Amino acid sequence: MRKKKLLAISALALTISAFITPFAANAALPIAVNNQPIPSLAPMLEQVTPAVVSIAIEGKQLSKQQLPEAYRFFFGPNFPTEQIQERPFRGLGSGVIIDSAKGYIVTNQHVINNADKIMVQLYDGHEVTAKLIGSDKLADIALLQIDTPQKLTAIKLANSDKLRVGDFAIAIGNPFGLGQTVTSGIVSALGRSGLNLENIENFIQTDAAINSGNSGGALINLNGELIGINTAILGPDRGNVGIGFAIPANMVQNLTTQIIKFGQVQRGTLGVQGRELTAELAQTFGYDTNQGAFVNQVMPHSAAQKAGLKAGDIITSLNGNPIRSFSELRAKVATLGAGKTLTLQAIRNGKLQQFTVTLNASSDNIVKADDLHSGLAGAQLTNMTLNGKAHGIEITQLIKGSPAAHSGLLKGDIIIGLNRTTINNLGQLRKALAHPPKVVALEIQRGRNVLYLIVR
Repeated sequence: MRKKKLLAISALALTISAFITPFAANAALPIAVNNQPIPSLAPMLEQVTPAVVSIAIEGKQLSKQQLPEAYRFFFGPNFPTEQIQERPFRGLGSGVIIDSAKGYIVTNQHVINNADKIMVQLYDGHEVTAKLIGSDKLADIALLQIDTPQKLTAIKLANSDKLRVGDFAIAIGNPFGLGQTVTSGIVSALGRSGLNLENIENFIQTDAAINSGNSGGALINLNGELIGINTAILGPDRGNVGIGFAIPANMVQNLTTQIIKFGQVQRGTLGVQGRELTAELAQTFGYDTNQGAFVNQVMPHSAAQKAGLKAGDIITSLNGNPIRSFSELRAKVATLGAGKTLTLQAIRNGKLQQFTVTLNASSDNIVKADDLHSGLAGAQLTNMTLNGKAHGIEITQLIKGSPAAHSGLLKGDIIIGLNRTTINNLGQLRKALAHPPKVVALEIQRGRNVLYLIVR
């Protein structure tokens, strides 16, 4: 089988070479034709490609193995027929440096999922161990950080809301582990959703060749600016058929900013239920196009209700940018962050109206503390903000008789420190408890008082 593949590749190489005009060994390629320079992406790519890295991970997966019932005949009726085994695994992907001073790298969450070790290979070949700062599974974004004396190159983020179908797009990544590869195409579509890839979908579709291993890599424009993070392909056997998908740069920027600030995504919620707009539905409600988000229901006490939105409204823009579908509205709202104030335009009874909305915090922002430390089991936690800045972790719920309750914690307490180290957000607490010290002394703000509680 291997010989046949090698022969096929050789035959292809021979076929291609037959159409190449031979040049003398010392002949220089022309740089202009009829005094016009030959177009090339090379100068721009020379500046951008050092910002795209390869990512290799190692980890362990738990797998279940069902043994035959006959084993119980030999070993007794209590012999377990289901065994759990740990299997090592490795994976490859790509990443993009977005901050050279702090060493921040953005990639897909599925690239580093369950990884025990994350290695980043820079453009010049140097390898560096990376640490995970935070991730968002629903949007498939993860933020890594590296510390290296090597000079890093970061990529500038474009305003992806200004993209148009037909704009040129270049994909850079590490397909099949071959090494850095560049492909080109155009933006084929915008606002793609309903692909069942992630829970929050607002993809850029491109025909630039994207294959397995490109995940987490860069999709850039002709200015060398990041317009998206390549995340998925549509095709048989994970191969390229000219349909690839990328997470828009604006979503990436919103999510990574929250991860840096809070250690996790502070998801915002509008408080509406809706559906995609059809031509018939639009006409019924006095609108002459099928682009927009139809509001079926406005939830009580929600941000939308406070702003004055009503069922039957058709939301057409968010912060001055068109809304094509309800899925796009949902994705943009979910990644803007709790507490953000935005401007919506909506059609009501055939007339355009404007609304100012401040997003509420989503219930997704609440974290069960059971996995952080056994002494915190039974508590639910969420990040606190003060004047827009992270300010500790609030105990939002507490199960009576739980280990957290026995430790002396109360609902409404705010964790502001651990062992004399300031704790501003859940990311810092999770990091501090990843390898818990012998004594865990939580600094608690309770009303106007500050106290320490020992958690065992």
